[in-house]
Amino acid sequence: MENNRLYSDYNLNVTLMSERLRVKDSFDIIERHLTVCDADMCFFYIDGFVKDGEMLRIMQYLLSQKQIGSAEELEKKIPYVEVELTHEQNKIVRAVLSGQTAVFAESFGDTAILLDLRTYPARPTQEPESDRVMQGARDGFVETLVVNTALIRRRIRDARLTMEHFSLGGSSETDVVVCYMKGIADDGTVKEIRKKISSIRPKSLTLGYQSLAESLIRSGWYNPFPKIRTTERPDAASAQLLEGSVIVLCDTSPQAMILPTSIFDYLEETDDFYFPPLTGTYLRLVRTAILLLSVVITPLWYLAIEYTAVLPDALSFLVPDNPGALPIILQLFLVEIAIDGLKIASMNTPDILSNSLSVVGALILGDFAVGVGWLCEDVILYMAFVAIANFAQQNHELGYAFKFMRLMILGLVYFLGIWGFVAGVLLFFFFVTTNTTLSGKHRYLYPLVPFNRKDFFHLLIRHRKRDFNRGEEEKTKM
Repeated sequence: MENNRLYSDYNLNVTLMSERLRVKDSFDIIERHLTVCDADMCFFYIDGFVKDGEMLRIMQYLLSQKQIGSAEELEKKIPYVEVELTHEQNKIVRAVLSGQTAVFAESFGDTAILLDLRTYPARPTQEPESDRVMQGARDGFVETLVVNTALIRRRIRDARLTMEHFSLGGSSETDVVVCYMKGIADDGTVKEIRKKISSIRPKSLTLGYQSLAESLIRSGWYNPFPKIRTTERPDAASAQLLEGSVIVLCDTSPQAMILPTSIFDYLEETDDFYFPPLTGTYLRLVRTAILLLSVVITPLWYLAIEYTAVLPDALSFLVPDNPGALPIILQLFLVEIAIDGLKIASMNTPDILSNSLSVVGALILGDFAVGVGWLCEDVILYMAFVAIANFAQQNHELGYAFKFMRLMILGLVYFLGIWGFVAGVLLFFFFVTTNTTLSGKHRYLYPLVPFNRKDFFHLLIRHRKRDFNRGEEEKTKM
């Protein structure tokens, strides 16, 4: 657009940028004038986003010059690594608000120089609290996008690693990067993700990855299963890239989105690959069994209580001797809510007290509830298993999805008996099958639907990593 171009007059450009950036209204947006070779030069930048040492060094260099010349001439002489020329007003405004420095001079005409001197406040790349491993790397993604891309580049030194940049979010203008391995990732999946990101128009992405995920996938609120798998570990993200996945990074968010997503991906954890294949396989099978059992253990127990007449003598221990004052079904629902209440209280409690509050609070509440006759010991036992099972995998969203499915099946068993259990299990598979995600050619139930024997076997069994040369030789022979 013609009205987006800078003026040829220096004073008009400075006045324009000062008004568009609202320098007089914001104390942290700096308009710095410098006299160089008896001519005026103006810098626009945000205080706190600029490397002071680099800015001072560039200013000293400019003051030492005998002649400034045009923007094209100076751009080739400035001793810095990231320098760009531009004629666009909007680009300059966006660049300054993103942390870059815009330079104007009387001899530049309708051109400005952009210096990428920005630095963002960032915490250390320490191990993520929610994704710890017993062995392996201890670094993690942070809220600074450039740091996150560097953590991946450090692990994958391959020219095929591609990182495409997008700017989204209206007022926030958040930087988003799509990472994939050219030739390894499926081209159709990459095109679908690129098209989806280019087409969305969110008002802002101030909540980082969560805002982007909700903009990318607009599905029914009633399906609680997670739409996108995430990780805060650079080693896990790098491994997924080499296996053909696409990673989406969002500035201000430490989570990396892994696409495409399958529900079976949550059965894998980073620790599996830091242990020998036998140990990793055992952990994966135990995790799978615990997750599946957590969905049906309380409905099956309640079903056994309801059908005591046909229950074999060997299973008579399932029937509680003292069922408590409240109905069993009400006890189960109350304890489900109480567990979430303890979680919320623990999250809002200072770290120094959180562990004692959660443990002591649970013990006291459970003991008093049984003592006064509200609950029976069997309910406490089964719900304790369910509470522990929720931590068998790292994704809290999946844990709550399993919780909602368990409550749904339990309610159907209460109203319909054994047919309610069958209907609940069928609805469980229905929600999993119909969950919407950016899955490319793979569905949410892949590799089960469509069935892929090799991938399904690798999903359950932690296979040994092959030698690179041996793998290349096998591909050549085929």
